[in-house]
Amino acid sequence: MIEYFDSIGIETPFLRLFVCTCVSIIIGIIIRYLFFKTLLVLNKKDDRELIGILENRFKGSIFLFIPMLIMHSLIPSLELGVNINDWLLLITESLIIASFTIVAIRLIYFFQDVLNQRFNISHADNLKQRQVITQVIFVRKIVIFLITMIGLSLFLLQFEGVRKYGATFLTSAGVAGIIIGLAAQKTIGNLLAGIQIAFTQPIKIGDAVFVEKEWGWIEEINLTYVVVKIWDQRRLVLPITYFTEQTFQNWTRNSADIIGSVFLFTDYTIPIDELRNEFESILANTDLWNKNVQVLQVTDCTEKTMQIRMLMSAKDSPTAWDLKCFVREKMLVFIQENYPTALPKTRLEMTQ
Repeated sequence: MIEYFDSIGIETPFLRLFVCTCVSIIIGIIIRYLFFKTLLVLNKKDDRELIGILENRFKGSIFLFIPMLIMHSLIPSLELGVNINDWLLLITESLIIASFTIVAIRLIYFFQDVLNQRFNISHADNLKQRQVITQVIFVRKIVIFLITMIGLSLFLLQFEGVRKYGATFLTSAGVAGIIIGLAAQKTIGNLLAGIQIAFTQPIKIGDAVFVEKEWGWIEEINLTYVVVKIWDQRRLVLPITYFTEQTFQNWTRNSADIIGSVFLFTDYTIPIDELRNEFESILANTDLWNKNVQVLQVTDCTEKTMQIRMLMSAKDSPTAWDLKCFVREKMLVFIQENYPTALPKTRLEMTQ
């Protein structure tokens, strides 16, 4: 390398470094361009979306990784001096580790994007898809955490000071481990609970749940906490151990279908058959009902009224809520217009 620079008249070491840096960057840009161009040419037309995901995730990563590798291999031959060589090698090694860590993390995100594209959860019948996505998200977070820790460890081990006191760290590792374990037992418990939830799946991304007297959907499952999106756009944040230690309702555990109930309290004089016919007519004329369950029964009688329960099914929880409100309103209007005297009343008999 030195002979080549001498032959073209570049004798200053720092000028050689500048030229090598520029050449390395240009080579990195060319390799990145050829990489994505080759992918675009080799893949079919209907796979262009996959190439788009790959390009978005790896934008810039290869550009940094390749120039640093080239520079790391050329620096020893530039005769810059021992101290400068050591510092430049340390910098390039650090950038290579950082770039490699970024590439590995982006590769994990790329695999998640591909799986998200394959297992689409936007349609109604998405139980299997939500199971897979829940596991993928949790595994992705664990793997990224491990990759980051490995990258940070490799970065620190480049410095002599860290290696020098390594024996001291190992000697006190037992005591430190006990202290850290006691201090972080809740965090470790949350992490283990997250692993349990990811694979036993009492909850999944998108599940409709009733928890803490609120109902909503599982929006996020993180390493230590779960975010529930409440029906009125609020967010309920719970520790992940809540879902392994406390009782809660999962309305979409095996299926999104759900049965809703509406109760009416009427006088004994109302004709039940007429109510049942009207109820069936209301359900038959709405798209909210999924045609699975349709029941009207007298479920209780008191000294003042009788209790009528109407059961109806819907494809999911929000639709069931709308259906219940719709049926309740229509049935009340029907009673008001046709049997106003059958509304609950209190009788008082007066004798002289």
